[in-house]
Amino acid sequence: MKAIRVRIYQNMVNYRKPTSFQLKETYPLPPPSTVIGMVHNLCGFTEYHEMDISIQGKYHSKVNDLYTRYEFKNTAKYEKGRHQLKVGEYGISRGVATVELLTDVELLLHILPKDQGLVEKIEKAFLYPIEYPSLGRREDLALIEEVKVVDVHEKELETAIILDKFNAYVPLKMIEDGSIQALGEIKNSGTGYKLNKCYDLVNFRTKRNPKIFRKWEKVDVVYASNLRARRKKKVFVDGAARESTEQVLFFV
Repeated sequence: MKAIRVRIYQNMVNYRKPTSFQLKETYPLPPPSTVIGMVHNLCGFTEYHEMDISIQGKYHSKVNDLYTRYEFKNTAKYEKGRHQLKVGEYGISRGVATVELLTDVELLLHILPKDQGLVEKIEKAFLYPIEYPSLGRREDLALIEEVKVVDVHEKELETAIILDKFNAYVPLKMIEDGSIQALGEIKNSGTGYKLNKCYDLVNFRTKRNPKIFRKWEKVDVVYASNLRARRKKKVFVDGAARESTEQVLFFV
């Protein structure tokens, strides 16, 4: 199989957790839905193309920053002492809130489309983007440092491989079957996440009075570092980087 390997650098970025509001918290790495969204946007896709993503990376630190927050309800009429902005008859409150940012982010992404005929199109989309690439928020610019088509295959490891350069989202099944282990005193340590990958539009009401929501497909992963791919276990590897520490891939 062919995959597109992309190395990205970002100065400051927020991969927002959907359930965070007062403080916009960030995931430690972009979730699969965010990466897939970037690919579809750069390629100009108007419908979903199935793909698996391997996400590895690291960041230097976390900082908090302020941003302007707007709150409104479609039933809240404008009140001079309560609202800062007026739009028609309605009032909008404007205030300050906090966003969590990662600094100096380095990402190693492998994009594996189910339709292998899309490999060249995706590669060109990263080499010659139609607009500035962003990953996370709209303003979170992505500096693309490498784009390369690589061979991906599954192999049984003859020797164990230590993966200590990048952190990664490891599929939970790879932890459970013992293919991947976290090094250290606490075995298989890491943070579990249930991340969004793709969605279907589902009508939760009637055809005459529709109410459309996104129904997300989620994947179970463990965010971990200092990993070991065990001997005699089958894993996916990057055929163009056989001797590097990034050779083992974690497709979700």
